[in-house]
Amino acid sequence: MTFADLGLSDQLLRAVEDSGYTEPTPIQRAAIPSVLMGRDLVGIAQTGTGKTAGFVLPMIDILAHGRSRALMPRSLILEPTRELAAQVSENFEKYGKYHKLSMALLIGGVQMGDQVKALERGVDVLIATPGRLMDLFQRGKILLNGCELLVIDEADRMLDMGFIPDIEEICSKLPKARQTLLFSATMPPPIQKLAEKFLNEPKRVEVARPASANTNIDQKIVVVTTAKKRDTLRQILKTGDVKNAIIFCNKKTTVRELTTSLKRSGFAVGQIHGDMEQSDRIAEFDRFKRDEINILVASDVAARGLDVKGVSHVFNFDVPWQPDDYVHRIGRTGRAGAKGTAITLATREDSENVASIEKLTGTKIPRLEQQAPEKDSPKAEEPKREKREERPKRQERAARPAREDREERAARPAREDRPERAARPPRGDREERDERRASPIVEDIKSDWNGPLPSFLSVSAA
Repeated sequence: MTFADLGLSDQLLRAVEDSGYTEPTPIQRAAIPSVLMGRDLVGIAQTGTGKTAGFVLPMIDILAHGRSRALMPRSLILEPTRELAAQVSENFEKYGKYHKLSMALLIGGVQMGDQVKALERGVDVLIATPGRLMDLFQRGKILLNGCELLVIDEADRMLDMGFIPDIEEICSKLPKARQTLLFSATMPPPIQKLAEKFLNEPKRVEVARPASANTNIDQKIVVVTTAKKRDTLRQILKTGDVKNAIIFCNKKTTVRELTTSLKRSGFAVGQIHGDMEQSDRIAEFDRFKRDEINILVASDVAARGLDVKGVSHVFNFDVPWQPDDYVHRIGRTGRAGAKGTAITLATREDSENVASIEKLTGTKIPRLEQQAPEKDSPKAEEPKREKREERPKRQERAARPAREDREERAARPAREDRPERAARPPRGDREERDERRASPIVEDIKSDWNGPLPSFLSVSAA
């Protein structure tokens, strides 16, 4: 089956051919005809299977007829992250280059001025994150009663990020007579309830078991200790034939610290996390796509928003807390039929999270024991031990000759008796000496005082 068999317009087929695609993916074959027929749709597919084009292509043909009005977008696509919203806008620009469709991107981290101006001119396609959309709606800068088509992308990620209440409020402000498409890699019960509430008899398209991992990805778990994580990662990056890689961490602080550590080790590395400005994140992402850097350390904020062809490796420096996030992380490699490798560094403390991942995906991930550094390996020590054993034994020292008998020392002469000290003079003489030293004051009061004399009165003034 080709794209022409799906009922797409000639202009759209030409844009698809210019992009280098000839055959649709399974999700595209199943979803595009139903969307063109105007039916509501629930699409369940792994990341990297082409589901974005599965709704972008038919939307372009549907919106080709009609015109936009100020502040009233004709269609709305909700994305959980700024990166994903930017990726979808790139798809519209690529596939819609032969159509005259206007588009606006509403995301946080940038000024509202240009976004409001675009809305005032009128847009056919509005791509937004829920937070920024609700902000502009409450300010009266946008009207949703003219929206004919709604797409909720990465619905399970919306659930994880707490956007479900916002989505319910947005849906309540849209016309009831609309077409709604919901796409997700997994289908937890809250998302199932959301689909039942806001979709009208949707067609369910499922090209893979929910939360299953891509079979093109070679998954491995390296068992390490927390102290050896960085050393093990550096060793794999140096010896594992890594063309380029995305390394995921659970915390933003870990992203920053690991990036600094890898830079000191001489790797060309960049970083993306939620504390960075949007312009800085885009700049780092563009450097990675242009191969100026071949390693990108990221937090989960970018797990579903990175779409780069030919990523050879994905590393989970931390085992994700949510098992669904594992599927989305490793989905950055092995895209569009290519092969990829996903390596997770796990400690004993991560055993519960690893078990949850294996239960969700239904696969037992092979374990690899931590490889000891070369300097610590027993093989490196064996030659040293052999050399020690080959050393000749020390020759015993010759017995020392017996000491000759020493001559007896001559007896020391006896000490002469010391002369006795001269006898001390009688006390009477001492009194005379004391009287000579006596103070005149003492002499004056001696005759009239019978008590003890203070010592300071005995000091002569001379």
